[in-house]
Parts: sequence; C-alpha cells; structure tokens
Amino acid sequence: MPPDATPEPFDDLPFGRRLKLLRTRRGLTRDSFGGLVGKSASWVKSVESGRLATPKLSILLRIAEILRVRDLAQFTGDQSVAVDLFTGPGHPRLPAVRASINGLPALTARQAPPVAHLRARLDRAWRARHSSPHHREALGRLLPDLITDAQLAARQAEPRAQRRAAQAVLAEVYALSQFFIAYQPAADLLWRVAERGMVAAQDSGDVHAIGVSSWLMAQAHRDAGDWDAADAVTTQTAAALEPHVADAGTPARAMWGALAFESAYTAARRGETGVAWGYWDTANAVADRLPTAYYHPVTSFSQAIMGAHAVTVAVELRAGGESVRQSERAPAGAIPSRPRRARHEIEQARAYHLDARPEEAMSLLEQAQKAAPETIRYNGYARRILAEEMDSRDASRRHRASALSHKMELLAS
Repeated sequence: MPPDATPEPFDDLPFGRRLKLLRTRRGLTRDSFGGLVGKSASWVKSVESGRLATPKLSILLRIAEILRVRDLAQFTGDQSVAVDLFTGPGHPRLPAVRASINGLPALTARQAPPVAHLRARLDRAWRARHSSPHHREALGRLLPDLITDAQLAARQAEPRAQRRAAQAVLAEVYALSQFFIAYQPAADLLWRVAERGMVAAQDSGDVHAIGVSSWLMAQAHRDAGDWDAADAVTTQTAAALEPHVADAGTPARAMWGALAFESAYTAARRGETGVAWGYWDTANAVADRLPTAYYHPVTSFSQAIMGAHAVTVAVELRAGGESVRQSERAPAGAIPSRPRRARHEIEQARAYHLDARPEEAMSLLEQAQKAAPETIRYNGYARRILAEEMDSRDASRRHRASALSHKMELLAS
C-alpha cells in the first residue's frame, strides 16, 4: 500500500485520530508538526484529542500539504468535498502515451531507427519542452513514436556498445515521459516508467543515464511520502557516481550536483534545516564550477537554478521571511526554460503566501500562468493557494483568484 493510501480503519475515525495517525506515520512530533503548521504543540494535541473542532479550510490545506495527503475527502472523512490536492487533470494525449509505454514493439518486424537519429529526436524533444508554454501538449505529440522507436532500438541494436548506447537513450526517453505523466491521474504509469528507466540506465552502464534515472526515482519516492527511500536513492547514487565525476563531462557533473540538491529538498521536507542548507551548499559549489551558460536539459541544474532551489528549501522549511528574502534574490528571468521558470514563480508565490502576503503571491501565480499555462494548471501548490484565496473574506481577492482559476480551466470541470 502506498504511504499516502488510507487503510480501511480510517473510515470510522474522527478527524483528530486521523491526524495523529498520519502525523506519527511521518515521524513528526507534535512540536515539529505544529511548527510546520504555524501552531503550538498544545494546539495539535487539542485537535487530535477532539477538544478543538476540525480546522478551517486554509489550515486543512496546509496540513494536507505537510502530510502529503492527496485527497482532502480522504483526510477529513467528508466525501462531499472530494479534492485531489496534488494531481492535476488528465491530458488528452495521455492515452496515446500510455499505449506506447504498454505496447510490445519487439513483437513486430519494424526496423528501429539508428541510435544517433533517436538521440537527435530526443534532444529536439527536450528543447520543445523547455521552449513551449504548452509543454505537455508538445511532449504528448512527440512521445508515442519516440517511446516505441527507443524500445525497438534497445532490443535490436548491435554490437554490444551500440546496444548500451540505445539503452541510455531509452532511459532518457522514459525520463522525458515522466515529465509528461507527472501530476496526472496515472500513478501506476509513472512508477512503471520510473522503474523501466532505472533498468535501462543500469543496463547501459552510462554514468549520466544512471544519475538521471535515480534523480527521477528519488522524486517519485518523495512525492509518495517515502522520504527514507528518496534519501537512499540520492545518497547511494551520488556516492557511486562521485569517483567518476572528475573524468566525466559537464552533464555528469551537473547530474551529481542535482542529486545533492534532491537530498537538500528531502531534508527540507523533513524539517531538517541544517542538513538541508548543507546539501544546498554542496550543490551550489558544484554549480559554481559549471560553465556560466550551461543548463542541464533534464534536471535544469545550472548556476541559474540555484536561487530557485534556495527558495524551495526555505519554503519547504516553512520559513516565511527567509523564503521571501531568497525569492527577492532569485529573479525568474534568469531561468531559460519556460516550464521551469513558471515552476519557480509558483515557488515564489508559496513564499509570499507563507509570509501572509497574498497580493504578491497572486501576482506571481498570474506570471506563472502567462509563462507556462500547463505548468500551473497541473501544480498542486498553485491550486492550494487559489483554493484559500477563493475562501477569503475579501471579495476582491476571491474575484482575482476566481479569474485565474477560470484561465487555468479549474472551474470548468
């Protein structure tokens, strides 16, 4: 059972008992959990014991984010408010991508294209993802044929060196697929692709491919709430790659830095301030040694991204003032990728929202919507801020949030 799944005994539990069970599963004390929510340990105890009623929506959403409870109805027991907090809508091209992943091209007589040709197509697909405001639509058009051809090449390529190169390309095609699938209602497909990507990368023996697959696998574990598994993947992979980094090219070095930041992200999610910033420092030192204009096509790791990463660490640590300070030092314009720029603007919005500055938060969400509509539409944190704003007592704030929700097509379904 996934860490965020709710077992049957939850059905008869009051809210406070559910909260206590989920909190303890995450290994959070009342003090640490209360600090993340912005409340005292005694408040947590009172809610868990039933002396205080179920909190209002804004607090519920904050708790759900911290505990990674995906469905608000599952959390509260009220099936009349079913809201999936971290999963966006299904993209129209998802069925075609799923069909390609689940297909069996090896049973056909079709000839695979050359590996070099696949590599060129994959590079173009990454460029399309970074440059398009509707990046899922762009990937959804390209992925079905690319997945099938990469699977064929990994099976047919000869000699052995060529087959290993084909496996490395296949691993990265699966990585690209994860960017398309993420935050859609297709958790089974996401895990299938993550696991296949890891197998292909290991079969290739390519340091960079192994790093990419591990980076994505760690994210999958963390987003599922299994922080220990995420840590194990990043630390073990980074340790295995470190002896090869000095002799590897820039992409492999950047991959090593990206893994260090993933460790920072997971530590921040745990509330481990010193550990999180220590890993951020390690990643920043790696970024400083990269060429100034370099930008890793998969992880976005670069000198330009480290400011955005600092915002994420501060936000995950629930440090409102520090989040805003980091946000002001990290302009989104320095990030060349449209979806990654929009993601950073959403993180900046989280910083201002955490610091109780809703006007600035909404301005940043509006900028993110202009930069990459498909990024904000599928982002659970953006939807959480909008949900709170639409619950505001201020009519102008409710109207502004409603207008952006309509642009994001959140109120049309």
